[in-house]
Formats: sequence, C-alpha cells, structure tokens
Amino acid sequence: MAAFTATKEVERKVKPMSFALMHEEDDEKILADRAAAAAAKIADKSIATTEEVAAEDSEEEPLHYGTSSGVKTAVVKTAPKPPTPPPTRSGFALKKKLSITDCPSEVFCVKHSPDGKLLAAGCGDGAIRVYSVATGKLTYNLNVESMTQLPTTAIRFRPATGRSKTKNVLLAVNADGSVDHWHITSGRRLHTITEEDNQLFCVDYRSDGSAFAAAGKDYKIRIYDEATKTRTSVLSAGFGSRSSGHSNRIFSLKFKPTDSNIVVSGGWDKTVQVWDLRVESAVRSFFGPHIAGDAIDICGDEILTGSWRPDEALQTWDLGTGKPIETIRWDPFQSARSGSPCQLYAAQYSKFGPKAGRFIAAGGSGSNEARVFDHSNANALVGVVTGLTRAVFTADFSPTSRSVAFAGGNSAIHIFNVVSRTGDVASMSEDDYRESLDVSIR
Repeated sequence: MAAFTATKEVERKVKPMSFALMHEEDDEKILADRAAAAAAKIADKSIATTEEVAAEDSEEEPLHYGTSSGVKTAVVKTAPKPPTPPPTRSGFALKKKLSITDCPSEVFCVKHSPDGKLLAAGCGDGAIRVYSVATGKLTYNLNVESMTQLPTTAIRFRPATGRSKTKNVLLAVNADGSVDHWHITSGRRLHTITEEDNQLFCVDYRSDGSAFAAAGKDYKIRIYDEATKTRTSVLSAGFGSRSSGHSNRIFSLKFKPTDSNIVVSGGWDKTVQVWDLRVESAVRSFFGPHIAGDAIDICGDEILTGSWRPDEALQTWDLGTGKPIETIRWDPFQSARSGSPCQLYAAQYSKFGPKAGRFIAAGGSGSNEARVFDHSNANALVGVVTGLTRAVFTADFSPTSRSVAFAGGNSAIHIFNVVSRTGDVASMSEDDYRESLDVSIR
C-alpha cells in the first residue's frame, strides 16, 4: 500500500498544473485554504494605505488566483501614469482654395503636373480628367471612351528632367492590366502595354524619367525602360533569407528620389519590401503596415506608411534598418468629432520648398477625413478636412507651391493652401485652437 501511494504521488506531480488533481479532496482543501489566506491578506488594512485610497486616479491591475470553485480577482493599485503633455501647436493652418465638384465619377488618384499648373484625376469610369489648378476648370479629357470602363487606379506625370523631348506626358495604369502613355495637350494615347491576367494598382517613375515600375494583383513589380517601353526586370523574390517578396496584392510603390536603384513597395500582405534593382530582388523587408492605396512615400532615408487599420495608421520607418521611427497620433486632441477611426488609403510627404517632407498629408475611410501634419514641428496637426460623405482615396502635394489636393468617393476634388497663422497660437485657448483646425468643404 505504501508503494502504491508513493507511485500515485509521483504521477500526481507530473500532471499539467492547469488541471492537476482537481477532483482530489485533499487538494481542494489546500486550494481553499490558500484562497482564504489570500483573501484575508487583501482585506488587511496594511494593503489599503492612506496613500492608495487618496490616489483615486491611479490604474488598477487585476490579480488572479485559483480556487477549487474557479478564479477570483483581486485589485492591486499601481502608481498613476504621468499626465500626457499637451499636443504641439503648428504655426500653419489649412485654407480652402477651391473645390471641383463637376467630376461625374469617383476619383481614385490625383497628381500635379511638374509645373504645378495642372491636376490630373484618374476616375472610376476609366477616364482621366485634367483640371486647371488656378481655376478648377476641366482642361483636358482623356480616355473618356474607355472600352472596359474599369478604374484608372494610378497616374504619374513624366518628370520634367526626362530625356524625351515630348513634354506633358502622363503615365496611367488601370484595373484591366494596361499601362498607357498619354500626351495631355493633344489627347493622344502614345503607347499601351498590357499585362495579361493582371490588375494594376500602382505606378511610379524613376526620378530622372528613364524608367518606370508598375505592380498590382500578381504580387510582382515590373520595371520598364521609358524610351523603348520594354520590360527590363521583374521583382518578385527576396535576396537570400532577408526577404521572400510579396505574398499578396501590391497597392503602392516608390522609387527612392536620391537612389534610382531602390524601390519601396507595400500591400495587403502587411510587409514593406525594399528592392535593389542591381540584384533584382528585395534586400530588406519589415512587417506591419497594411497598405491599401497610394500610401507609401520616401523622404531621405525615412519611409512614410499609411495603413488601412484603426490603430497606428500613420507611421515613419528607417529605410536602412526597417525599424519604426514614430507613430503619428492621428487625433492628438482626442476630439469626439467622429465615432469611427480613420483607416488610411493615402499618405504623402510635401514636395515644395527647400525642405521636402516638411508636411505630411493623409486621408481615408471610417471617419472620412483628411489631415495635414507639420512633420518638422513634432507632427503638430495643421488642419482637418471635414464634411466629407465618403472616403478619401488620394492626396497629392503641389511640387511648386504650398498646397495639397484631396479626392475620393464623393466624386469631388478639394484643393487647400497651407498658410501661416496670424497671431500667437500659444496664447489661444485649447477650444479655440481645436476649432481653428477644422476646414469644412462646404
């Protein structure tokens, strides 16, 4: 009997702790005694000191312990968190310049011409409508007789430094897998490339205009020579064990302005890939951003991402290491303007002035709004575009002036100037400052 008891004791010790001996009377008694002792200790006046009672605003953390009848919870008070410092205020504000409301279709992408005088809009009906930035009037109408009626999903003007003598050339990709070169002033389609069984969602020019890249549904990035319109490489896999490339649709890509061999891309697989054209593969990647629109940009060695998700939507990353730099607070004042968070489709650095990247523009769905941040001043909020009934799909800063355009599902384009504030913003009350941030489209 003694030997049997010893063997039983050994078996009892090796059972998983979560459910060991739950039907043994002696163990129920042990657990009940421990629970009673713990309850008595928590009720002891020595735990609830005068200081803890006074600290009513401190955080409370649950402490769980087991009993034979279940789990009981005791509350142990911790030190209060230090107060959050007030948000930084910007010396800039948004001022509405004009709204273009006669567009007959939702707008998936907008882009300024290199001289800043024209604004092209890729629309849901496949057409590309080009407007005067000064007047908002429709100036040119391209692809209005589209056979497929599928959206124009991304557009880029050929850089002014391009080697070709032909100016005013616009590159557009479409959901039908086509890549079109348009001559804006004549309205002629100069060339078409078709990627069979593919849908294209993003495109970008190399900074010197000598090449362009396009990507979309099939997870691959194709590089084309601008002069010959021939494909020069396909980016689909990683280099060694550093990256495996994309595993889902790609919605945004950018050439690094200061290094024509580097391309950064992102999409639905929640990875950002850094590609090197010299080895034709991804040399670095990092996990996190869920990209669902033209929401990747590069300034120096910093990457900006806008994610379609409610939390940590707007972020910056170090291009060299892939490490996060900062998560930009979308609503630093925690205002109760909307019950829905903003999930981003668009994010971009400003391009004008001697210091590119001074401002950040972003917009999306949920709260259906767009915002501009003063990136050079602790990402202080510059302004909030309100009154939108549908999502913001696209944003673009002018390359020649301090203005930004937003557009999206409500088939309208809104252009705002970033202006210097008058007076001392530090002396404004918080309510007055908050109110001054809102710029309605109405």
